[in-house]
Amino acid sequence: MNDDIINNLNERLDKAIDKGRDILADEEFQRQVDEMKEMAEDTIRKHPLKSVAAGVVVGLLIARMFRSGD
Repeated sequence: MNDDIINNLNERLDKAIDKGRDILADEEFQRQVDEMKEMAEDTIRKHPLKSVAAGVVVGLLIARMFRSGD
């Protein structure tokens, strides 16, 4: 029984990894990633202080989410 579950999980994991590789190899996906990167860089260059402030706020929110419950 346990071997069947493990084999099933391994097969599903292999399929997911193959699908991920296909997505990452897709030229359209790479083009979209490059375009988003350029947009982010342009926004940061145009608004450096707002970008830093946004990063600090996001960092504080993430830290608060992961902080242990006191």
